[in-house]
Amino acid sequence: MHMEFWQALLLGVIEGITEYLPVSSTGHLLVAQHFMGIGGPVGSESKAAADAFAVCIQGGAILAVLGLYWRRVLQMICGVLGRDAQGRRLAIAIIAGFMPAAIIGLLISHWLKAHLFGMWPVVCAWIIGGIGILVTAWWRRRNPPRGGGLDLEHLTWQLALIIGLLQCVALCPGTSRSLMTICGGLLVGLSVSAAVEYSFLLGVLTLTAATFKEATEKVADFGPAYNTLFGGTKLMIHQYGITPMLIGIVAAAVSAALAVKWLVSYLQSHGLAVFGWYRIALGVGVAGLLLAGVIPG
Repeated sequence: MHMEFWQALLLGVIEGITEYLPVSSTGHLLVAQHFMGIGGPVGSESKAAADAFAVCIQGGAILAVLGLYWRRVLQMICGVLGRDAQGRRLAIAIIAGFMPAAIIGLLISHWLKAHLFGMWPVVCAWIIGGIGILVTAWWRRRNPPRGGGLDLEHLTWQLALIIGLLQCVALCPGTSRSLMTICGGLLVGLSVSAAVEYSFLLGVLTLTAATFKEATEKVADFGPAYNTLFGGTKLMIHQYGITPMLIGIVAAAVSAALAVKWLVSYLQSHGLAVFGWYRIALGVGVAGLLLAGVIPG
């Protein structure tokens, strides 16, 4: 199966824009792949290659945040080396937030792929997540934190662990990792800017681990050539070639950087509610397409 230049570019842009917005990159990529004729039924070689492509271009989104928040990353590295107390505190909070999803993800990732990577589960997650955003926005208005909320420097590992547990919900496709971590940050008392920044930084570690796991996973069902380390990546390159992957990564990096900068600015004065309404409208619209048979469930 061949992937055109424009398809790789468009998928990269979709990944970059939706990865850090609370709208679910997985759901958007599934819909986009369907309309482009990419992928296939669950368990097929073409579907495995499409999934591997979607995971690999996450690398672009990771690079975007590393570029935008390099000072924070450097601060955490200095903290781990014992040269910055605040950096060490933040690094511990990032690790605490990462561990629940890492453990639970390893235990149930194959079950999730087998049972929830279809359009109806994604549609349900879109709508439920949209309602969750509206409830969080309402709760935040009724219970505004003192002084606008905690700064990132005051985030304890205990509060980070709560956010990490909420991130586990995002293992279900369509839920959105950034949705759960931003809302989790707001619910534990972080300011909007701190919740968003923590979500981005936690995403770097979470996405890096997920990308590495998926990229190195074996795909034994499709022959000895893929029953090796990096079997999924080899299958993707065999199907599409390496150029589409590079195009997708670059497109994801550029679009993610723009999306992150826009989101930080937007949330300072508007809040999350618009994303809740967007998710509900998208879920209802795609449900209509599913019922009409335009998109297979």
